[in-house]
Amino acid sequence: MRRVAICAAVAIACAFVYESVGVLGQQQPAGASQQPGTKLALDELKKQMFHVSAGKRLKPASWPNGARVAVALSFDVDNATTSLRSGDLGSEPLSRGEYGAVDGLPRILRLLAKHNVPASFYIPAVSALLHPQMIQLIQDPGKHEIGVHGWIHEDLPALNDAAEEQRMLTQSIDSLTKATGKKPVGYRAPSWHFSRFTMKQIKDAGFLYDSSLMASDDAYEIQIDGQPSGVIELPIERIVDDAPYYGAASGSLPSPALVEPIWESEFDVAYDERGLYVLTMHPHISGHRSRVAWLDKLIAHMKSKPGVWFATEEEIARYLKDQGSTKSQ
Repeated sequence: MRRVAICAAVAIACAFVYESVGVLGQQQPAGASQQPGTKLALDELKKQMFHVSAGKRLKPASWPNGARVAVALSFDVDNATTSLRSGDLGSEPLSRGEYGAVDGLPRILRLLAKHNVPASFYIPAVSALLHPQMIQLIQDPGKHEIGVHGWIHEDLPALNDAAEEQRMLTQSIDSLTKATGKKPVGYRAPSWHFSRFTMKQIKDAGFLYDSSLMASDDAYEIQIDGQPSGVIELPIERIVDDAPYYGAASGSLPSPALVEPIWESEFDVAYDERGLYVLTMHPHISGHRSRVAWLDKLIAHMKSKPGVWFATEEEIARYLKDQGSTKSQ
């Protein structure tokens, strides 16, 4: 019990650091001088709040073959791109990122093959160009999906430059299309952060779906300034992402034994609600031995229940699009 309490305390401390410092290690704004919203009229706040927002709910009346839940296992293959983008060229962050390509990704792919389940892999183009063997490894089973995850895991809000953002998005699409032989249909923003330009550029690029937003547990159509975009959102959430639990800590704490029950519970409720479950992991984080061992147990738990549809996010988005009429919840 004492060990569990200690691990729990470490998990809470890591979560506190994660929240206060932020995903990219930037201190969050504080103080009255940095609260611009306090001086805005409600109409201005509405423009900010609803520039990108949840539109029509796309929770289907049923999943294929009567399945109760759709499960999307997804992996952000960042490797060392965040360090390269930021100029953090120390041997520790670069080699820790390289681990994702050398051991993490192959180990994850072996686990997926063991369970015969598909997954979606979102790759910064630079990550794929530095480790081109990853593309072949992902494509060899013939069941996984590769989507866009930026050029070099750029921080789009900090960039705040429509032309530069467009240049990198175009480069990313072109690079992954050449590497995979197929134009990606799915987009996930680096760090899951949109700029004020991102959503329109995603729409104009013709993406079928995005998987970067958090307005619901289930799929919805994205609205831009209150108007339907035609782009399907397959929502993600930090609760079912490995970075908040493992990404801010050195070593193996918090224990995977504390993380897996959270992910399992999220799945169990999605199963009861006949909904969508999207789990996000990173090969350089969750590709380590102990963490893959717990992912193995989680997938086994999912497969122990009848009516679980494991699918790529592309397959889920196409199914939702083909449904035409959807059930409002």
